[in-house]
Amino acid sequence: MTRKIKVLQLQNRYNVNASDLAEQVIQALPAERYEVTTAFVRGRPGPGEPESRAARSIYFEFSQQATKGLRLRVLWALYQHCRAEGYDAVIAHRFKPINMLLILGRWLRIPACIGVLHGLGEYDRAYRRWEMRCLRSSAWRFVGVSRAVREDLLNCGAGFSEGNVRQINNAIDIRRAEALQHPRAQARELLGLPADAWVFGTIGRLVPVKGHIHLLQAFSQIKDEYPGAMLAIIGEGRSRTELEAVIQNSGLQGRVWLLGAKEDALQYVRAFDAFVMPSLSEGLPLALLEGMSAHLPVIGSDIDSLRPILEDCGGRTFPVAQAPALAEQLRAVLRLSPEARAAEGEQAYAYLCRAHAIEDFRRQYRELLEQMLAGAKGEGGHE
Repeated sequence: MTRKIKVLQLQNRYNVNASDLAEQVIQALPAERYEVTTAFVRGRPGPGEPESRAARSIYFEFSQQATKGLRLRVLWALYQHCRAEGYDAVIAHRFKPINMLLILGRWLRIPACIGVLHGLGEYDRAYRRWEMRCLRSSAWRFVGVSRAVREDLLNCGAGFSEGNVRQINNAIDIRRAEALQHPRAQARELLGLPADAWVFGTIGRLVPVKGHIHLLQAFSQIKDEYPGAMLAIIGEGRSRTELEAVIQNSGLQGRVWLLGAKEDALQYVRAFDAFVMPSLSEGLPLALLEGMSAHLPVIGSDIDSLRPILEDCGGRTFPVAQAPALAEQLRAVLRLSPEARAAEGEQAYAYLCRAHAIEDFRRQYRELLEQMLAGAKGEGGHE
C-alpha cells in the first residue's frame, strides 16, 4: 500500500470557519492520497467552535508574547514536531509561520514548502527582506492571493521572482454561498432592517483599516437627499465607540445600523441593495466576493488590491479615504433604475464565477503541490 503524502498546514492563530481558505486548501488534497495536519501556533477552539476538517489538528497554544522577537520556544516546539512527523510538504500562511519554517528549513529539509501571503507590505521592513534573501531555498514557492499581492512580492526587493511566486486568487464556494443566503425579506427581518428601505451594506471588522469612518462621512452627505436610504454594517471591533460617536454627531441615528458580528455573515448579504468596501488596505477581501455572490452592485476604494477587481467586474471605485468621492458613487447607484442596478449585479456575479470560483482555487493549489513534490522526487528528495 502506497504511503500517504504527509502535509502540514501551519497558521499563526486559530481561526476556523466555513469560508476559511486554509480549509479549502485541505479540501483540494484527496484524503486517499494526502494526510493533512493543521497546526495553530496560538489559540484553540472553545466549546461549540468549529475544528479543522484536516485529519488531525495540533494546538501549540503559545501566547502572543511567545511569538514575538526570537520566538525560540515556538521554534523548538515546531522543530520537534516536524522532526518527529517527517512531513513531505508544508503550507504556511502569513509572515510568521513562513518565517519560522524558513529558519528551520536547513535542519528539517522538507522537500516542498509553500508560503501563502494574504496581504500587502509583509516585506516592507528591511530586515524581513534580508532574512528572506538569506533563508529562502529551492524547496520554497510563494503564493500571492491576488494580483496586487503577487506584484507587491515581486517588487519588494526580497528576492522573489517569477520563478518562485505564483498568483492563486482567493475564492469562495459560490454554490455554498448562494445556498446559505436568506431571501431579501427574510434577511432583513433577521437583521431587524426595514423591509422598504434602500440599504447600502458592508461586512468587516470595526477597525480603522476597514475605512468605515469614511463610509459614515460619505453617507452623511447624501442622507438628506435620499431619506429612504440606510447603511448597515455587519462586524464588531475596537472602532465601535468612535463610529457610534460619528453616528450621533452626524444625526445618523435610525439611518445607520451597526449590527455586530454575525456567524457566516454572508447569509445576510441579500438584505443589501448594494455592497460597499471602503477599506484603506486589504489583501483580497472575501467580503467583496461575497457581495458579488448575492448579485449586488459593488463599490470600493481604489487601493491596489481592489481596483483591478472592481474594474474587471464592472464595479465602481473612489479615491481611498475620500468621503466626497464615495458619496458621489453612492448617489450614482441610488440613481440607477432597478433594471440597471440588477444588470450591474449580474455583471459582478459573472466576473466572480470566472475569476474566483473555489473549484479553480483548489485545483491550482493541488497542481502546485503535485509539481513541487514531483520536482523534489526527481532531484532525489524524499520518496
